[in-house]
Amino acid sequence: MSIGKLTGKALGIAVSGVAAAVLLLAGTNAIVLGTTVNDLKKTEEVASYQADAIVVLGAQVYPNGQPSHVLQDRLDCGAALYAAGAAPKIIVSGDNGTPTNNEVEAMKRYLVNLGIPSEDIFCDHAGFATYDSMYRAKHVFGCERIVVATQTYHLYRSLYIAHSLGLEAVGVPSEARLYGGQPWFSTREAAARTKDFFKSLVQPESTFVGDPISLQQSGDVTNG
Repeated sequence: MSIGKLTGKALGIAVSGVAAAVLLLAGTNAIVLGTTVNDLKKTEEVASYQADAIVVLGAQVYPNGQPSHVLQDRLDCGAALYAAGAAPKIIVSGDNGTPTNNEVEAMKRYLVNLGIPSEDIFCDHAGFATYDSMYRAKHVFGCERIVVATQTYHLYRSLYIAHSLGLEAVGVPSEARLYGGQPWFSTREAAARTKDFFKSLVQPESTFVGDPISLQQSGDVTNG
């Protein structure tokens, strides 16, 4: 076989592989978005939802300990849901993997400064990824029904995971402004939806599980 024919065959295989990957990405994204779009609500629509907890998902915290704009908007959304009576407790779930990246401490501090009682805010220190946050809401904090606060592009995946794990869940979009880097966020999210589509089929344990935490006690037991 000539070099030209070998090159042509390799090119054909590469093109087929790329086409298959694009179809997989498109197909899984369509499923995730299509099965959750009706679960995106407004704050006033979930005021009587009687959830076990509002789950606010983590994002970047600046070196000075202040939440980024993305995270601040999620927290403001969570606070509005709490004030509306959507749930009596809030779970702030984020990455606490290093001393310089303690999302949950900054999240709880911000909510307390808004006037939310500290005892009603639970810290999930092992929400290293969206799947971890949803898994732990169910299997560690014992939730059956939750309201998720995060940006729209992230809500679809969060709710898809939650539903796959057997949680009743709705979400309230937290956009309050335009964000720099949104095209990158959206591109990365498309790949993450495909990843978590398959992860939700397998349903492994979260990165860290630990002992159960009852929401019937003070959230201050999760501080530190």
